[in-house]
Amino acid sequence: MAKRSASATPSELPEEAGASDEIELHDDAVDPSAVSADEAETITLSTSAASNDDLYQRRPENRGSSPEPSAMLTDDRLIETTGRYREVPEGFWQRGLYELSFRTINVGDSRSVRERKEMDARIATPFEQGTKFVPVLTRKGGVGKTTVTTLLGMAIASVRDDRVLGIDANPDRGTLAERVPKATGATVRDVVKLAAGIGSFTDFAELLSKDKTRLHILASDSDPLLSEAFDEDDYNVVADQAARFYSIVLTDCGTGVVHSVMRPTLQRADGLVVVSGGSVDEARLASETLTWLEANGYKDLVKNAVVALNTATQGTNVVKLDEIENHFASRVRAVVKIPYDPLLAAGSIIDWPRLSPYTREAARELAALVVAGMSERIGS
Repeated sequence: MAKRSASATPSELPEEAGASDEIELHDDAVDPSAVSADEAETITLSTSAASNDDLYQRRPENRGSSPEPSAMLTDDRLIETTGRYREVPEGFWQRGLYELSFRTINVGDSRSVRERKEMDARIATPFEQGTKFVPVLTRKGGVGKTTVTTLLGMAIASVRDDRVLGIDANPDRGTLAERVPKATGATVRDVVKLAAGIGSFTDFAELLSKDKTRLHILASDSDPLLSEAFDEDDYNVVADQAARFYSIVLTDCGTGVVHSVMRPTLQRADGLVVVSGGSVDEARLASETLTWLEANGYKDLVKNAVVALNTATQGTNVVKLDEIENHFASRVRAVVKIPYDPLLAAGSIIDWPRLSPYTREAARELAALVVAGMSERIGS
């Protein structure tokens, strides 16, 4: 068999040498005839190993020395989302063009759909492990605090995959459970009594009511005397049980900020919603609520809070809402206006799909802000 010259060009090499075309051949290369059989085998093996290492290094990403966890196999990474492989577009003419072109032209969603999906993504922001508690409070009754709690819970539960619970901790006979279809007569008192025997989510869920959005509600006692007896220790029992099964717990705190349940509620708080009406006295009392919280060690909570400004209360039409909004914007992270909605004004069960689009959008904005605040607090 003829020997090939060390100065041979790549085109003169046999096909079986193709795997080694990254190896440079020089005029002073070792003459193959001068290499023993064992040495030749060693050179071949090392060359093959080097080639394999090169192939490994040429992978699309440098993933370090540790194996990737299964969580790295996300949809965003693995699913083709360009051209015809994108999701079916939403929007009248966008979907029409997609169908008329036999699904070959995909221009993407309409602007309104993109905005909706962006809002969904904000609300669905994942948390680190652990339940997040959000009290909803004010010092004045009749400003729509229970309604805001329900709207917030529905907006969150309708988007997120995890569980959302609303607890009625109102000492003055709360009505949170009356905003969703009633499925049980159980209350927070029953959770306290049965806590030792609650072994699973099913056991706990039997004591709750829920609606179409998957928002779960735990009612307060209908007897005001029993509600008043629901104290700090009782709330901690209920909150500990809720933390076993829920990612987000909203607490309707009732009126006032000095009853016994308020302390554990604020101590557990990862976010805060303060509700104000649109009249002068309602705005003033909501602002005083913030002042009380700041004076009692909750400055950071106030700074990160969101004010829900209910514009459907009496007196709204004769006051400068922009001035009220500007006042709260100087004290908290954000302000969201809740518009008038006849279905909310009725004070009965809230049917999320039937609400005005403006009401749902306001509730979703409130939800996105609350979720963002908890995410920032976690990351800080």
